[in-house]
Amino acid sequence: MNFIEKFLVALDGKMPEPTDYGWFHLMFIGMVLVATVLLCVFAKNAKYKTVRWIIAAVWIVMVVLEVYKQINFSFHYDLETGKTWWDYHWYAFPYQLCSTPLFLLPFVAFCKEGKFRDSIIAFIGTFAMFGGLVTFIYPGDVFISTIGINIQTMFHHGAQIVTGIFLMVHERKRLNIWYFLRGMYVFLIMTAIAFFLNVMAPLFTTETFNMFYIGPHFPCTLPLLGNVVYPNVPYIVFLLIYVLGFIIVGFIFFMAYFGITKLFLKDRSQISFLGKKKVAKDEQKA
Repeated sequence: MNFIEKFLVALDGKMPEPTDYGWFHLMFIGMVLVATVLLCVFAKNAKYKTVRWIIAAVWIVMVVLEVYKQINFSFHYDLETGKTWWDYHWYAFPYQLCSTPLFLLPFVAFCKEGKFRDSIIAFIGTFAMFGGLVTFIYPGDVFISTIGINIQTMFHHGAQIVTGIFLMVHERKRLNIWYFLRGMYVFLIMTAIAFFLNVMAPLFTTETFNMFYIGPHFPCTLPLLGNVVYPNVPYIVFLLIYVLGFIIVGFIFFMAYFGITKLFLKDRSQISFLGKKKVAKDEQKA
């Protein structure tokens, strides 16, 4: 093995596979709680420039760890024979719901304020945040025996939770139904891209390739959707239930943000469910 291969072997250090709510899992839960509270308390009124730097820093770490993950899953070796080889595992292609922050956080960090940036924030604070939260609550099979991959998994999903909640808290006075709907449009676009990739998958691989777990060629493995809905309904019905289900869940999270904000704002007139449209109608009546 050459130096690079030895370095990659060193990055594949092993540990006992963490268990759900074992010390490793609980440690990261604690870190996420602390980071979320600190940001939401001390940076809730931060200037946009500060928010951009925070999001950019988190995104860079997420990208570096994702690159490590992709390399680790592609590089294989046999220590006894010294043989090494590369074989990309398509199931690990980074385009799941939980991977979307890799593509969308740069828009939050580098785009000007406006409806486009708002739509990305709304998506990250609801749909993407939910994806990270589910993984933290129910890790399932995300833990393996590789130290680096376990750290990457927990940091990545934890960052989804922290950035999602923080961004929505920072934007709390601007929340309204139109804000959520723009985030929903982003979800629909990202889901459509996943569907297209799944349909095209047989053209470039015969391995498992199931982005967003909605592919027509492989069964859904998500809890509830995979073992209750997918096996018992036609594929198109499953797809509709998937999309509508996530929209409902995203809306529930949005209403939680909105309700908590409304409850704690001293001047509750600063936030309106219908936003500017309601204000405009009230002005017309006056």
